[in-house]
Amino acid sequence: MRKMLTIEQRDAFPGYSDALAHLMFHRGIRDAEAASRFVRPDYERDTHDPSLLKDADKAAARIIRAIHTGEKIAIYSDYDCDGIPGAAMFHDFFRRIGYTNFVTYIPHRHNEGFGVNEGAIDELASQGVQLLVTIDCGISDKEAIAHAVEKGIEVIVTDHHEPPAELPPAIAIVDPKQVDCAYPDKGLCGTGVAYKLIQAILAKDRFGLKEGHEKWLLDLVGIATLSDMVPLTGENRVFASYGMQVLRKSPRRGLRKLLSMLRISQEHLTEDDIAFMVTPRINAASRMGVPMDAFDLLVADDDESAARTAEHLDRINNERKGIVASLVKEVKRLVHDRHAADGIPSVIVLGNPDWRPSLLGLAANSCAEEFRRPVFLWGRDGEGGYKGSCRSEGATHVVELMRAVPAGTFSEFGGHHHSGGFGVAGDAIHYLEDRLNAAAHAMNAKAAQVAQDAAGAHPSVAGANGDSGDSEDMIDLELTLDRVDARFADDIGKLAPFGMGNRKPVFLFRNVSPASVRRFGKASEHIELGFKRADGSSIAAISFFGAANEWASRVSPGKPVDLIASVEKSMFRGRPEIRLRIVDVEA
Repeated sequence: MRKMLTIEQRDAFPGYSDALAHLMFHRGIRDAEAASRFVRPDYERDTHDPSLLKDADKAAARIIRAIHTGEKIAIYSDYDCDGIPGAAMFHDFFRRIGYTNFVTYIPHRHNEGFGVNEGAIDELASQGVQLLVTIDCGISDKEAIAHAVEKGIEVIVTDHHEPPAELPPAIAIVDPKQVDCAYPDKGLCGTGVAYKLIQAILAKDRFGLKEGHEKWLLDLVGIATLSDMVPLTGENRVFASYGMQVLRKSPRRGLRKLLSMLRISQEHLTEDDIAFMVTPRINAASRMGVPMDAFDLLVADDDESAARTAEHLDRINNERKGIVASLVKEVKRLVHDRHAADGIPSVIVLGNPDWRPSLLGLAANSCAEEFRRPVFLWGRDGEGGYKGSCRSEGATHVVELMRAVPAGTFSEFGGHHHSGGFGVAGDAIHYLEDRLNAAAHAMNAKAAQVAQDAAGAHPSVAGANGDSGDSEDMIDLELTLDRVDARFADDIGKLAPFGMGNRKPVFLFRNVSPASVRRFGKASEHIELGFKRADGSSIAAISFFGAANEWASRVSPGKPVDLIASVEKSMFRGRPEIRLRIVDVEA
């Protein structure tokens, strides 16, 4: 549990409640000025000059020239919930400035795989494309981009993935993770980088757009930022915060239809609604082989097509959930069966030629969370090659891990700290598990030596924040149920949007007895614990899909438990309600 603040530490946050001061301090905020910037992010103050991005001005100038001379431009995006909003964003931008000589290309996840491919380049060349702009991909596609150059297509790469040692032959590469890029915020998502390029374009030529009009594109930047595994700090916090403001009043017909169908109030939309309801339906399109359907949802300009696309995405998402649930069950069974005798290795590696690579990221994520190890899963793509996805347990940088294996193991790989994709070169699939584990052991040994050296040189550094790394460090504060009211929830809400790098605060309610225990949902898969407070009012603690948890079989009315939960304000059926979201129950 986080240490309580000293008087001196508390005094650094005048005007804030004790709880909010405590939570901000343990998020690395140390004074009133930093606190003000965090709880009230400001677009003008807290975003950076796009010209600080290496090649952004060069890329902007080339796009402006293409627009003025009428060249055909292709927007080539990744197929996930980072790339597709970026493609829709550029689509909207071009339409708003009156430019129509462009096409959008989103590759088929199973048949084409991640990134730019030569078949797509041939198709675009046959359509007369002269300039190609990538979104959320391209940094690792040296051969395909060289092929584009041979076909007479100039390429601008915008990406946020880790750059390889040898960059592609693009005329401009906009990626803040380049070693020689001076941009102060390296954590942008792919659509965030693409938005900075639009800012750079408008800094040179506004094409008749009013000052600040581009902020209406922040709904798409917000979706991508909240959906991708990027930290919600720095500029991302601005994009997520302003993105949510725009989303709550966005005129996008497809989004409105989707939210209505899911019975989500657009006016009271939350980051959880995006992450758990909207994002899976956008991602389902590519996982089920129809990536353009998600794009069509975001750019729909009539109610009929918007409603039809929203219903279709919801339907295929339900199909996807069934397939993934079976896959996750199979993968977890294989982990237990294979490693029952000798224990689970440092890196879990499993594959099956019958598994669809497009669905493996979800399964890898579930396994990484359960087994607390990096997980690599592979299957066979539409061309017979071995492709897969990997997810980190949180500590391991999966791209650095893939870089550490012997050359020739991977035919391709990319991603960022927490997630990635890869292709395996031929027979190397048989050695993949051994090579990844060997690389992980070497990396861990090196990290341990560095930590030991640092601790020896600066003994006071170890445990300076009182964090030992065990599960109790998840708990921010111990509370009583009586403390949780509308004012407290509003206080917590000042820290939103929540996500990676700014997780929801978690509280411990010790020795509380539920007055009721209720299972609900079509299959009774959810569970609600009802509590009475000292003033006679009630408060509910909810766990969606929590009925399968081990603790659920041990809770009963009147039996004291230690409840670990976050606090949230729900607008279910249009009625405001303060409730708890269960993280764990110790019964």
